[in-house]
Amino acid sequence: MTDILGEMRRTHHCYELGAEDIGRQVVLMGWVQRRRDHGGVIFVDLRDREGITQVVFNPEIDQKVHEKAHALRSEYVLAVRGSVAPRPEGMINPNIKTGHIEVIVSEIRILNNAQTPPFMIEDRIDVSENIRLKYRYLDLRRPSIQKNIIIRYKASAAVRNYLNDKGFLDLETPVLTKSTPEGARDYLVPSRVNPGQFYALPQSPQLFKQLFMISGFDRYYQIVRCFRDEDLRADRQPEFTQIDIEMSFVGEEDIMNISEGMLQHVFKEIMGKELNLPFQRLTYDEAVSRYGLDKPDIRFGLELKDLSDIVENSGFKVFSGVVKKGGVVKAINVKGGINFSRKELDDMTDFVSIYRAKGMAWIKVKEDGWQSPIAKFFSDKEKQAMIERLDMEPGDLIVFGADMPKIVNESLGHLRNHLGKKLDLINEDEYAFTWVTHFPMFEYDETEKRCQALHHPFTAPFEDDYDKLESDPLNVKSRAYDIVLNGFEIGGGSIRIHQMEIQKKIFAALGMDTSEYEEKFGFLLTALESGAPPHGGIAFGFDRLVMLLCRESSIRDIIAFPKTQKASCLMTNAPSEASKAQLDELALKIRKIKLEE
Repeated sequence: MTDILGEMRRTHHCYELGAEDIGRQVVLMGWVQRRRDHGGVIFVDLRDREGITQVVFNPEIDQKVHEKAHALRSEYVLAVRGSVAPRPEGMINPNIKTGHIEVIVSEIRILNNAQTPPFMIEDRIDVSENIRLKYRYLDLRRPSIQKNIIIRYKASAAVRNYLNDKGFLDLETPVLTKSTPEGARDYLVPSRVNPGQFYALPQSPQLFKQLFMISGFDRYYQIVRCFRDEDLRADRQPEFTQIDIEMSFVGEEDIMNISEGMLQHVFKEIMGKELNLPFQRLTYDEAVSRYGLDKPDIRFGLELKDLSDIVENSGFKVFSGVVKKGGVVKAINVKGGINFSRKELDDMTDFVSIYRAKGMAWIKVKEDGWQSPIAKFFSDKEKQAMIERLDMEPGDLIVFGADMPKIVNESLGHLRNHLGKKLDLINEDEYAFTWVTHFPMFEYDETEKRCQALHHPFTAPFEDDYDKLESDPLNVKSRAYDIVLNGFEIGGGSIRIHQMEIQKKIFAALGMDTSEYEEKFGFLLTALESGAPPHGGIAFGFDRLVMLLCRESSIRDIIAFPKTQKASCLMTNAPSEASKAQLDELALKIRKIKLEE
């Protein structure tokens, strides 16, 4: 008995042949990209994951084979045998590798028919993302998406090769684990054998990788799936992949050096690009002060300047009043922005309101003075001080934010990024990395009326700040660090707490009593008492990193089977309802609720 291929076995991929193969007998297999009938001779572009080869069905070569080719339609699956020949004069396509040759077919097998696809299997298509996700198995045939998925694989291999060579061990951690506070909602999994109890899918392997260090494995990594039940956006998914790294007997420099080396290796392998080391470093306070955000895009200027000391006694009460209440006044000099229309300025005001800014003042710097509704409120001395600090000159547009520091920094920081794109100030071919360090240990939650860990509660504070944990927690700095690429946080980590007493103090600063942290983290505290070494690590958002490597704007284009913004899969219709029998086994009962519109 023979299979559907018979004696035909593929000899080459569809983008492998060139002029050096002319005269060779080959077998190609793939999908029909397009079929053209030119006066009896039929041309088919045959496609596989590597690319396209033109195959030719000529009735003068074999009439039966030619007749079979009449039945071919888009996305039919073929196997063809033939000889490689040069393309005739005037039919050469210099834009593709196989553009100088074609395959004259002597044997064909139609391996499968195909329904007409809902969209063309090619790159520049005008079709909604929902249709693409519903038929994702077809979307994945498109060359650009296949290229992204292959880059993802190569990046993963490059990471593994680098870390393996540096003495790291690829170790697995549990997927069904205990719910612990990690900053987002957990995905819960009911236990059948323990009715009424639940596992949680890991938001990260944080505690387990620390336990590996306590166990003496010294250098751990894992390219691991993580889960967070949170609102989605273009660079976020409910299930995501991170490069998880942990090391013992290290400080910040050791982890930064390994991280930079790994990224240098990945960019060299994938893009042939040499990264310059070491990367720039900014403290958290510097990043927020200059760029407004703790993930600054440093490829362009438009830095924020603090004018609070200049305007604190000015006649413009909006500014002076904010400063007296403990707020700040900051500005951006938009060089050459004098031609912004009133509508554009109103649009910018609407933009900053997204980030809770109550308004946006502006000044246009003209040759004969300032044009602005607020210019009259400033003294000559105040004007001169602003001119010097903002490097103001005719043709500039100055935009201001005045409010509490968090609102001003976030609104102007996002406006800065918006203007960078609008004014074409960003070199899209540049990859600008920076480390952001010395984060605050805590931030105050107005809803909960208590401190929360800015990163996670296992991050070590600086030793000089130990005495502030009880008396002044909001001024404690942590040994945390993020790595930012072109305005995207691609990784974050910290030196961990390895002493039980310090860990207890952190839990207490977060408002946990002894019974609460013993119930949630008792196993970790016991482990820390067992001789935990100093250790630290970092986790990279692998999806986000690959998105930037592929120059895409959404991680859905570099994940094989992504979810929508409503965390659903349009292809499989997940999530779906469970049967009554399944619910009964799990001792669960569904209570219908009406979601708010």
